Amino acid sequence: MIIAIASGKGGTGKTTVSASLVSSWKRPVLAVDMDVEEPNLHLFLKPESVSSEAAYLEVPVLDKTLCKQCGACAELCQFKALSLMGAHLLVFPDLCHGCGGCMRICPEGALQKGQRELGAVETGVTPGGIPCLTGRLRIGEAMSPPLMGKLRQRMHAQAAKESLDIIIDAPPGVSCPAMTAVQDADVVVLVTEPTPFGLHDLRLAWKAFRPLGKPMGVVINRAGLGDDRVHAFCREKGLPLLAEIPFRRDIAEHYAKGGILAQLDPGLRATFEDLAERLERMGAEVNHA
Repeated sequence: MIIAIASGKGGTGKTTVSASLVSSWKRPVLAVDMDVEEPNLHLFLKPESVSSEAAYLEVPVLDKTLCKQCGACAELCQFKALSLMGAHLLVFPDLCHGCGGCMRICPEGALQKGQRELGAVETGVTPGGIPCLTGRLRIGEAMSPPLMGKLRQRMHAQAAKESLDIIIDAPPGVSCPAMTAVQDADVVVLVTEPTPFGLHDLRLAWKAFRPLGKPMGVVINRAGLGDDRVHAFCREKGLPLLAEIPFRRDIAEHYAKGGILAQLDPGLRATFEDLAERLERMGAEVNHA
């Protein structure tokens, strides 16, 4: 079972919910931070014995002695990673999306396999024995989905080998990284807050993820801060309200110190244990359908 924790914007408490859900999950689980541009799940789960492995994308390298400047590769590439300028073929590896089409289409074999470093995939285990995976994008790297693809491969392999459920802390927003993170999920949890901005971005997230046909539910963070328009939206769209986290000073202080909310008091522990049970039931219904 794969649960993705997403949000229409940053700062709603997505990572807070992810960390508490991981700590409340009854079955063996793998925690995955796919917010590779700004990973911070580790600040709460505090994995130990962390190892890091560089991840690479296959990109073309030009052998000028073989190139006949036919322009076939430049015409094929929709991302302008190759450009024929007069009698010179220019290669821009930072623009390459790694499809490999240019190398296959070159009649002279002038484009060879090279690589560009995307970032790293980190592995670790929490003090409580929960395995963790984290993607960390290289500074200056413009594209996160290729690194997320490497992270997904590792995630699926480890989960299958160890019979683990998966909880994904997805990137915020509704762009390509967020869509990449939720595509494998059985259930998507949308974390929001009861404010005009929270409602606006919840609408965006619902509209973006709805075509995927996955069950979705909502967690309201900072409940009591704003108004009831998020509740009305959930009722209107048939989105189950899975949990509400109250707007309290002690919660903010605990979070700021890197604490897991489910461990703050019995009430919050019960909230997240109930959330975990509801998500397990939703996932089971999907897998049995």
